[in-house]
Amino acid sequence: MSPSDPSDRLALLEEKLAFLERAVNELSDVVTRQQKDLDRATDRHQRLLDKLAAMESDFGPSATAEEKPPHY
Repeated sequence: MSPSDPSDRLALLEEKLAFLERAVNELSDVVTRQQKDLDRATDRHQRLLDKLAAMESDFGPSATAEEKPPHY
């Protein structure tokens, strides 16, 4: 049920293009926000790893790293 009048077709295409541009911009915003969240999580993870390494160097390797679990 597409319009046969070229001006109607053009108006429909413009409407669809506007919708797609809006959708792309919204998705871009989502991806940008998720990348920022991922960067923060990665930074926090690295800081925790650094902190753990510092603690292990101060106190030696953790006891759980050397002990065998009780089921062995």
